[in-house]
Amino acid sequence: MSRICELTGKGRMTGHNVSHANNKTKRLFLPNLQNVTLMSEGLDRSFRFRVSAHGLRSVEHVGGLDNWLKKSADAALSPRALKVKRELAKKAVVAA
Repeated sequence: MSRICELTGKGRMTGHNVSHANNKTKRLFLPNLQNVTLMSEGLDRSFRFRVSAHGLRSVEHVGGLDNWLKKSADAALSPRALKVKRELAKKAVVAA
């Protein structure tokens, strides 16, 4: 399982540990991933995602999973999130 947020695409970053003597050694900065269950109001179902803490705050700020998926680009989403986005779009077309 890769260490990438399924909703934002945020992944690991590389950098340096810098000592007091200014010696630099390589290190990884990993995203704070959490396993969460998010409710889709449009589909009336819940979905499990592996989301970064920052991504979870962003989803809540936008107004929920449905709004987040509508506004987000397909390139940043995981295949599972894209499937949910397509289901939402299909339901919206049927309802209209």
